Amino acid sequence: MIDLECLPYSVGHAEEGLCLLVRMGSHRILLDCGIQDISPLLTSSDQPPADFVLCSHAHADHAQGLLAFHQAFPQIPIYGSEVTTQLLPLNWPDWEPDVNHPLCQSLPWHSARELKPGLSVTLFPAGHLPGASVILINYVTTERSYKLIYTGDFFLSNSRLVEGLPLGELRGLKPDVLILEGSYGTARHPHRRQLENQLAERLYRAIEAQYCLLLPTPSLGLGQELLMLLRSHHYFTGRDLDIWVDGTVATGCDVYLQLLSQFPASVQNFAQHQPLFWDERIRPRVRRLTPQYRSQLSESPCIILTDEYADWNSYWANSTLPWMLFLPQKPGRPLEILPIPEFVETRSGQSAPQVETYFISEHCDGPGTTQLIHNLRPQHIIFVHGSPTYLADLTNLEELRNRYQLHTPDAGTLVELPIGETFLQPPLTETQYEGEITEFETQIHITLPPALTTDPRWPAFADTGLVEARWQGEELVLRGISQREFLSQGSDRPIPVDLDCCGNCQYYRGQRCWNQASALFGFKVTPDGYCPMFECIERLVE
Repeated sequence: MIDLECLPYSVGHAEEGLCLLVRMGSHRILLDCGIQDISPLLTSSDQPPADFVLCSHAHADHAQGLLAFHQAFPQIPIYGSEVTTQLLPLNWPDWEPDVNHPLCQSLPWHSARELKPGLSVTLFPAGHLPGASVILINYVTTERSYKLIYTGDFFLSNSRLVEGLPLGELRGLKPDVLILEGSYGTARHPHRRQLENQLAERLYRAIEAQYCLLLPTPSLGLGQELLMLLRSHHYFTGRDLDIWVDGTVATGCDVYLQLLSQFPASVQNFAQHQPLFWDERIRPRVRRLTPQYRSQLSESPCIILTDEYADWNSYWANSTLPWMLFLPQKPGRPLEILPIPEFVETRSGQSAPQVETYFISEHCDGPGTTQLIHNLRPQHIIFVHGSPTYLADLTNLEELRNRYQLHTPDAGTLVELPIGETFLQPPLTETQYEGEITEFETQIHITLPPALTTDPRWPAFADTGLVEARWQGEELVLRGISQREFLSQGSDRPIPVDLDCCGNCQYYRGQRCWNQASALFGFKVTPDGYCPMFECIERLVE
């Protein structure tokens, strides 16, 4: 019987990239190369580390090691989708590609391509990022055929520039092995459009309050999605506002424009009526931030999209207006803020910046992940790309443990994948804890075992010792309140008591709306937000 194995060089925990070596019979296939240091691949033997490389998409955590790999092993072909081949060079801004020896060769969508005798590869769109691929590897022997599917990063929902993964085209493939990401674990998130609308309103309120806004993002994906959100959302259309795009985010926009024919029909139709990105005629104006425009940043409220690792302080150093810094949240990862001076004074004497966070989903949440799994019905599942605790949450789901053979390997751990054999699931790690509830006249005490504190999520949950409780159906959900959230509740900029806004609403608690009649119910909202269901706090006293 053929041997199937997977050796992870890196499994995408925390800020690690992803790099997996799969063996199907005599063939060795490298799935992504998102590691900065490729020394583990530089074996001393005469045999190269793989027969070929398949790149799922162009994000750095999946592709940043490809250039070094290509330079070390120029004879080993690298394959990806057409769009991925065009986006990959953005990972190395100073590299000059050799047109005669391309880094990556393109494969078509939906069409099997034989790369080795009996071994073919088919790419399907994965959502998440333009060109991102779900990769089907089919190996046929005289006894039977073997199927392996690797998702890289995937997203079932449509975004503004990318259509979601076409689940119907994959349904019923029944691969022997499914390797997929678990970035969001079992968490359930609101629909992406809801998240976008919440963010658009927060940005709008900040602009109304005469703030300049800085949004650092990755070079590809989120930055361009946010730019399209700002261009097309009703809060901003027609508004006399400058949106500046800087650094490699701007370069990514330029490459997107060269690939318009590869984008969804809705995006192409939009581009026929007005420029996709750069436009100084239609409001809001979208411009590339060049040195001569930097002096204009402090003249009026504006929005800037820039690189994650840009010098943020350089934007507000000489500003006359206050600033807000909006940072994207990454579930399962602590929010890392680059050093910002504790006291930054603008020429107007106001401190800056105020730091805010937001969440825009780019991967499937727990229900989306299990939906894909049940539609594919594999025998083995290897979960990668997510915090170990989030991946453990997935492998502890009874609906998965009872049907599939689950694996969450660490880097360097060989995973053997016997096909058709009985598999005993490893024992569960403890994820549920029993406690006691004691009711007093004025308080309720909940006692939980100390083993709960060994989970790496505990420090964030117990950061301030304060929790927020709310009912979700028949279950009581507890949420820890962070230092930033606690401080912001008492130190936000003053809000006039006569202003009809969330900060003066009786349903605003813990930075969230608790009015079940409101469309914002359960969502995090800013104090200066507003909805038609506003009810003033003072009415409670009257």
